[in-house]
Amino acid sequence: MIRLEHINIVVKDLQDTLRFYSAAFPHWTIRQQGNADWYGIERDWLHFGDEYNYLTFNASGSGTNRDLKGNQLGLAHFAFEVSNLQSVITRLRKAGFTPHNLGANNQYRMNTYFIDPSGFEVEFVEYLSDLPESRNNAED
Repeated sequence: MIRLEHINIVVKDLQDTLRFYSAAFPHWTIRQQGNADWYGIERDWLHFGDEYNYLTFNASGSGTNRDLKGNQLGLAHFAFEVSNLQSVITRLRKAGFTPHNLGANNQYRMNTYFIDPSGFEVEFVEYLSDLPESRNNAED
């Protein structure tokens, strides 16, 4: 078995980041938090998730994220499968975040992209089929 356990990202502000991901995942909690030295730089960190998956946020990131419309090396986006896309969109909008891209029109899935407070593009996808060949269909 192989599964993604966590994603570790450097963010601008822990509280703004936590506000975004708490709206998306209201059942997740802070699992651990602390302060550590990262190659001579003190920074706060926290693990936010459930018993099986989590995101690690590391504070005090500097600079800007890559141009999402460009071809620079780096993370393009990461995605979460959700059971009710509209409820995620509603919670994020109530928290003050607007969709960045409403996703493609596809009969087997719905998806929407948001930009988090540090500039990472986050996709939320709801599948409308349990069949892998339908779920993985790239046609619009």
